[in-house]
Formats: sequence, structure tokens, C-alpha cells
Amino acid sequence: MKNLIRDFDTRFFYFWRRHSFSPKVNNFLRFYTRLGDGYVWVLVVACIYFFHGKDALFSTVKQVIPVILISLALYWVLKLSIRRKRPFDLLKGVNADVPPLDKYSFPSGHVMNNLAVGFTILAKFPQIGWIVVFMPITWGFLRVYYGVHWLSDILGGLLLGFLSFWLGQVVFGLFFQ
Repeated sequence: MKNLIRDFDTRFFYFWRRHSFSPKVNNFLRFYTRLGDGYVWVLVVACIYFFHGKDALFSTVKQVIPVILISLALYWVLKLSIRRKRPFDLLKGVNADVPPLDKYSFPSGHVMNNLAVGFTILAKFPQIGWIVVFMPITWGFLRVYYGVHWLSDILGGLLLGFLSFWLGQVVFGLFFQ
């Protein structure tokens, strides 16, 4: 099974890397991908406060706290247990075109942690929440393109992000309602 996943990931990686963007688009996409380092949440917090008020913001933060704590705990346990090498570490001639935030590949924290929060925002504000769910998925694909993740890291991050959201909602319902 491990070989099947590795072969699939490698094929997808090279397929995706065959595509190229113009230098201007590439620079924009690198900037866009870096929003997943946490910067986007400043804008989301400002939008919630501006459009929905401080009570909605505080209520949302109370829901996000257990979600992100669960997500980060799962993330670090898996990262440090699995210790999967990144594409630029395993494939000759592949460089990390964006800086990785840590040493190992699985799961993608950009996808997992941002989606955990994004699903919480989606549940509370469906009219805007789809944006903060869509963005981490696109960041994930771009991070494959930039040589720092495999597709299975992204898919795992998606599933684990949803699991973290769901578990966080259970915890929120038990302790904060």
C-alpha cells in the first residue's frame, strides 16, 4: 500500500509540475500560498468584526479554539510519528520553491489547520465560509506544485482538517454551550 501511494504521489507530482505559470502569475501564487502561513486569518477576523460585530467574533473565536487545539495536536503527533520526507528531499532536481514551515511532509498543515478553522467559519457564516474552505485546498495544490508536499499530504490534511473541525464542534458543544 505504501508503494502504491508513493507511486501515485510521484506520478501526480510530475504531472502537476509539467504545467508552468508566467513569472507574474508565479509570483502572485507564491504570495497567495504564503497567506496560508496564518496571515489570512487577520483579514477574516477583521471581516467578521466589521460585518457581524464583536459578539459574533467572540462566539466564533470560542468555537475555533477547541478546533485548532485538536488540529494542532493531531498535526504534530502525525508529523513527528510518520516523518515523511518532502518531494524536494527525495526527488533529484526538485527544489522547494516556497519555504516549508517544518521538516516533514504528512499531513499538510496548510491544508489541515486552515481547513479546520475554515470549516468552523463555514458552519457559522455559510455566505462567506466557502472562501476560507476553498483557499486551503488551493494552497495545498500549489504546495505540491512548489515541491514541498505530495498529493496524499493534501488529501490527508483535508480529511484530518474536517475531523478536527468535527471533534472541535463536539468539544465545543460539550463544554461551551
